[in-house]
Amino acid sequence: MIEDDQVGQTITYSSMCYNVARLKTQLLWFALLIFIIRSESRPVLSQMEDEADRGWPQFLGPSRDGKSSLQTDPSAWQEGLSLVWRTKIGSGYASPTVSDGRLFIFDRQKHLARLICYQAETGQPIWEFNYPSDYEDLYGYDSGPRVCPLVDQERVYVFGAEGVLHCLTVAEGKLIWSVDTIKQFGVVQNFFGTGSSPIVIDQLLIVQIGGSPPGMAQNILQVKGKLLGNGSGIVAFNKLTGQVVYQISDELASYASPVLTTIGSREWGFAFMRGGLVGFDPLQGKVNFHFPWRSTKFESVNAASPVIITDNTFEAKLVFISESYQIGSAVLRVSGGGYSVVWQDLKERRDKSMLLHWNTPIHHGGYLYGCSGRHSQGAELRCVEAQTGKVMWSHPVDERMSLTAVGDHIIGLGEYGNLLLLRPNPTEFELQAYHSLSETEGLKYPAWAAPIVAYGFLYLRGRDHVYCFDLP
Repeated sequence: MIEDDQVGQTITYSSMCYNVARLKTQLLWFALLIFIIRSESRPVLSQMEDEADRGWPQFLGPSRDGKSSLQTDPSAWQEGLSLVWRTKIGSGYASPTVSDGRLFIFDRQKHLARLICYQAETGQPIWEFNYPSDYEDLYGYDSGPRVCPLVDQERVYVFGAEGVLHCLTVAEGKLIWSVDTIKQFGVVQNFFGTGSSPIVIDQLLIVQIGGSPPGMAQNILQVKGKLLGNGSGIVAFNKLTGQVVYQISDELASYASPVLTTIGSREWGFAFMRGGLVGFDPLQGKVNFHFPWRSTKFESVNAASPVIITDNTFEAKLVFISESYQIGSAVLRVSGGGYSVVWQDLKERRDKSMLLHWNTPIHHGGYLYGCSGRHSQGAELRCVEAQTGKVMWSHPVDERMSLTAVGDHIIGLGEYGNLLLLRPNPTEFELQAYHSLSETEGLKYPAWAAPIVAYGFLYLRGRDHVYCFDLP
């Protein structure tokens, strides 16, 4: 039997337990409410952070420097790579791009150029856009696109080997506008068609075009003497309408892609064009300087994009350029309205610091890491001191490679399907892992597109497939 005072104590204790439980529930609901409010109050910022950290919306990544802020575990690479999905694609050399959970592949099937949008995590197709392409390569290489898609918010841009520029909706692949740059600007077909990736700044889409006056030639092999420009070396289009905003430079287009940066109080653009580096104001459409840098050999191209290097001052930056046809590399210090030469490979010297063909090097900690050599035979991975051009080390690889930085490591994809993981080290070649994907996954030559890292996945393009691996 329970006495009255015991009953009172029991009721008091029960009430206290109830109140505590109710308080806990209220606190949980309050915490949930705060979480929801915070989540809803910063969707744009969160999306931007995720895209900057994990997406790959354009050529050479979010910052156009071949770098991802993600990290990778070198010990996990020793266990092999886990294939998530792969899909068969058409011809072409353009790397994929990834944005907002979608992966975009630009290829060619017979006489159609195609842009296919996939779910990035599963490889399931979402939509496809195609248009007729009559491009035929002058040297017998495949006639697919060379330029990867460029994603800018709700729009995606593609620039075909035949020179037609398209703007489409990301959501459904519907055409917004198109420009036939060959017809509009009088472009003489280059050695390997159109191959420079556009870039966006504010409301402008900046493209290497490089047209010539009427009656010059049908293609570059028919040119007798010097091929002239017509002031359309660099063209800025309104990204929403396709209307021309400005056109500058008599230079002809190359296979290197323009890059942008801020120096001092203004924006700068750098385009490594057929005859050399053009420094320009991308917003005002004004050429600031031209630095000649091209081989005297007729059948030669500039294809590695400029690399921007911080010069430890607000008012200046270094710009690295390189080509593989005997000339080599140079570094310019850009400030104010012009440049000074920090160092350059001497033309009369046989040994060059670096001879980059179509791969763009990675800058890390004051050093440049890239694959030097015009041909597979004799190709070397090299480390070069950015401030001096001194070769710190060379390592033979016997295949040309494209490099992508992931955190504190560098992934290298060889054109024959060999995959390397390196630790950037200026004192020695430091290999962390090696996988022959040609043997294990059937990744076929030519694998000329640089590796893509996005949302925790590693994407690779071979001759006829795109592969998605878990990033270790």
